[in-house]
Order: sequence, then structure tokens, then C-alpha cells
Amino acid sequence: MRVSSARYGTVAIVFHWTIALAILAMLPLGWWMTSAINDPANMGAAFKAYQIHKSIGLTVLVLSVLRLLWRLTHPVPPLPPEMKGWEKLAAHLTHIGFYILIIALPLTGWIYVSAGWSASTDSPFAIPTIWFGYFEWPHISMIAGAGDATRSTTARLSLEAHEWLGWGATALIVLHVAAALKHHLVNHDDVLNRMLPRFRRD
Repeated sequence: MRVSSARYGTVAIVFHWTIALAILAMLPLGWWMTSAINDPANMGAAFKAYQIHKSIGLTVLVLSVLRLLWRLTHPVPPLPPEMKGWEKLAAHLTHIGFYILIIALPLTGWIYVSAGWSASTDSPFAIPTIWFGYFEWPHISMIAGAGDATRSTTARLSLEAHEWLGWGATALIVLHVAAALKHHLVNHDDVLNRMLPRFRRD
């Protein structure tokens, strides 16, 4: 699908909002389950939450790679000409940051579960990932088949990276939403509208 000079195409809009909603669901779920898993009363619910969190994350990873490929092969609407140079640079850097985060965040999670090692207890903890209860998602064989020392280090580093990326994503989302609202409410331009779905009326 082609992109008009004023709006993103349908495919880009679907990618944007699907990934955005998935991440908005995944972040609070991740924060809750990491504390709930240590509470015997919530352990069962937390285990289910982990499976949902992993399923959402892996879905985001696949969609993000597809979105990046789509972005590299399809033009995007130009930014308003009245935007200052530093604003355009900030917008471009924010988008690059988002692409890095939406791929790196689920990827580090996949690396962690592939290690089959608990970073908190420093002991083996191999739990399969069942994608929304339908099929088992494979681990990264190079990591899963490594020795204990390598798996321990990999689990620790990937979990730390995953947590930092989660906070980074939160900060970037807040910045992104604030910038979109500024364009809509203060600048009165079409930066926000060009990414909103357009519903036809009969």
C-alpha cells in the first residue's frame, strides 16, 4: 500500500497500534509478575502471567521485525515544514530508539528464557514457553545447549538488559505521547492524526 503525503498507510497504522497496545499490556504485567512470583498466594497466577508475558513479547518481536522491513521499503509522510531542525532530529532519534527497543526488549527476554537459568537463585530453571497455550516456542539452541557457567552469565546479563530496556521503553512512551499531544493541542498540526485509524461512515 502506498503512503500519502499526509498520512501513514493502513499497514503501518496497524503495525503501530498493535505493537503499542501489546507493549502497554506487557510492561505492567512484567512488573507485577516479577514480584508476585515470590508470593505463595499469587505464585500460580504469576506463572500464568509469565506465559502470557512471553507470548506477547514474542509476538511483538515478530511484528517489530516485520514493521522494520515494511518501514525500510515504504516511505513515511514528511514532518511539518514549520518544525524546527532540532525537533525533527528529536523525532527521528525517538523513532530509531523505538525500533531498537521493540526488537531488543523481547529479544533479551527470549535470550533469558532460552538460558533456562534463574538469575535470582543462580540455578537451573527450565520452563517451556507455550505461545498463548497453542504450541511450544523453541528456545535459542546455541544458548540452551551451553554450559552452566555460560547459561548463568547469559541469564543474569539478559535479565538486567531486559529490565533496563523496560524502563527505557516506559520513558520513551511518555516522551512520545507528550510530543504527540503537543503537536495536536499546541501546534495544531496533523502529526497525530496521520497515525490515527480512519473509520469510514456510511
